[in-house]
Amino acid sequence: MASNSYIIVGAGVFGVSTAYTLIRKYPNASVTIVDRDAYDADSRVAASWDWNKVIRADYDDIIYCRLALEAQDIFEQDPLYQPFFHKTGIYWMCRTDYATQVVENYRKLGRKAELEAVSVKEARKLYGGLFEDADYSDVRDVLVNKTSGWANAGDALKAVTKKCIGLGVKYVVAETESLTFNGGRCTGVRTKKGDTLRADKIILSTGAFTAKLLEQAAKASNKPEISAGGRIIAGGITTGMTQLDEESYKRFANMPVAVQSYNATVGPFVGSLPPTRDRELKWWGQKIFKNTQNILGKPISAPPPESDYAQWKVARPLKEDIDYANSIFYGKNGASWKMEKHRICWDAFTSSSDFIISPHAGAQGLYVATCGSFHGYKFFPVLGKYVVQMLEGELEEELKSKWAWDRERPDEKLNPEFPRWEMKEILGAQAKL
Repeated sequence: MASNSYIIVGAGVFGVSTAYTLIRKYPNASVTIVDRDAYDADSRVAASWDWNKVIRADYDDIIYCRLALEAQDIFEQDPLYQPFFHKTGIYWMCRTDYATQVVENYRKLGRKAELEAVSVKEARKLYGGLFEDADYSDVRDVLVNKTSGWANAGDALKAVTKKCIGLGVKYVVAETESLTFNGGRCTGVRTKKGDTLRADKIILSTGAFTAKLLEQAAKASNKPEISAGGRIIAGGITTGMTQLDEESYKRFANMPVAVQSYNATVGPFVGSLPPTRDRELKWWGQKIFKNTQNILGKPISAPPPESDYAQWKVARPLKEDIDYANSIFYGKNGASWKMEKHRICWDAFTSSSDFIISPHAGAQGLYVATCGSFHGYKFFPVLGKYVVQMLEGELEEELKSKWAWDRERPDEKLNPEFPRWEMKEILGAQAKL
């Protein structure tokens, strides 16, 4: 393994964590990251590049609960990650038995934490009544976990990438257009400018671009088996921020991450993150949407074709999703806040919201490590460990089955987090990005 060469396409948390794990395990290996954006660019398309992301192990799925606890320990203890983690706690308004399941998972894993399911009446009084005007309709109880929090997402990603480069990882700024093959083996990548980069192992950590990239590679190589075939769906969501005045900042500075969760009939959970050092408080909206388009004759969801995914061109109907998020958390407290920033964030989804960390069944030497499904960031410190285990055939059977390229997947309608809207339908016939 030490003499192998690796190309990792995509410099988000899946790709960078993999590079970091490989270069530490095999210091003499050739490890190359290829990404359309410089790692220290002021703006990037990666879902991992963001103002902030939630760090939590509050999962009803005990596998992700276990892995998130492993990752959170690193966020808290490793000097590389530690400066970016803020243990503010989380305040999760649950309309199912989610809180009970999370508490039970912690118990089963033998993990002690300041964690409890609180009645709505009691919860309204917490944190100085910050959430007294929130929408509690149909809420069963509120999960309060004081050990959860958030991270300065883009800053942490940049720091770990810089560390990788210092250890010998090559970073190539280029847009990957296709893959190269020799018979049944994937041998490299071809960039939009026509350059070819080759390695023994090609790892796609390409997020929302994955389905489009694989379709382009399938067409160019005349290998239809390379196509994602519906396994991977690109989904977008709107995020927004307001800058608090000094008086509001004093009140909200120590707030927890706040979450409103729903069932599969209603849709995905909505969130609000505590203010940053610049006094900017953030939300993400409730609508996760596809952008289905004709790609080489097939209807495939992919981000807009602009090099920056048109992520800063946010139309009014999408901004309204952030206004709605504000209202269901803060009511009259946030009624006068002006939304200063909006961004459309794109990621790759599976119908189960499970990652894909697996060899690609269509070619030797080709691997897929992506599908964060808008919950992958918190696993940043450990993703590479499991990707490398997959590369070396050492991934535990339970994870191998869960993250397989070919597996039986549940109906997407059972997953509240799956993209259920079309962006063009939200925008309407007249609205344009």
